[in-house]
Formats: sequence, structure tokens, C-alpha cells
Amino acid sequence: MSEFSSTIQNADWKVEKHAPVIEAPDSVKAGEFFTVKAGLGKAIAHPNTVQHYIAWISLYFLPEGAKLPIQLAHAEFKAHGDSTTDVPGPALTNPNMLADVKLAKSGTLQAVAYCNIHGVWQSAKEIKVEA
Repeated sequence: MSEFSSTIQNADWKVEKHAPVIEAPDSVKAGEFFTVKAGLGKAIAHPNTVQHYIAWISLYFLPEGAKLPIQLAHAEFKAHGDSTTDVPGPALTNPNMLADVKLAKSGTLQAVAYCNIHGVWQSAKEIKVEA
């Protein structure tokens, strides 16, 4: 087992503020676009400050029977109260993203998020594609 496989953390987003939430239908029609939302803070807010923030979220799709996931989208969150003084600046970014995707087969959506203090976190959601 690779030393890196144990560095990605999993948890239920309902009880862990670092676990990303995936909001998407349970089933979709093949070849039709639908919207996926991935983000943090739905049940427990993540403190987005200069010292503690979510830097990015990536969204992947692992088709049934496939070995490797396909990256669908990636979002970086650059505003963390940045300032040129000791007083926090006027802009903060809430770590949420939307992606419109279409799928040809069933599989698993995966969201991976990076916290500058607590590392990499992931979650997954099964999605069924109907003809």
C-alpha cells in the first residue's frame, strides 16, 4: 500500500466540516446534462480565514467497471481575507462549485477538497444512468 493512500481522509459531511458534499440526482438520463454541486459547509461551516481555508475542490467520475476516474471539474478558491496589513482583507471565498455534466453510464461521483491545515478530504456519491 502506498504511503499516500492513507493521506486522503474520508468522513460523513454531516459531522465533519472538511468532507465535501456532492449534490446531484440519484439517477439521470444517458447523454443529458445535469448539474452537480460540490462544496463544504452545508451541515457544518468551515472557517474560511487567512489562516484556515479550503484552497480547491476537484470533481471526478469513476464509471462502473473502470479502474481510474475522469476529472470533470476543478475550482480554486483564492480569496481568504488576503491583505497587505495585519487586518483581514474585504474578500473571502466560500468553497462551492457547480459543474454541468452528462454521463453515458452509471458510476460514482467523487469530490476531493484540500484544507491548508487539515489536508485532503474526499467523499463519493453513486449515480445511476438510465437509457
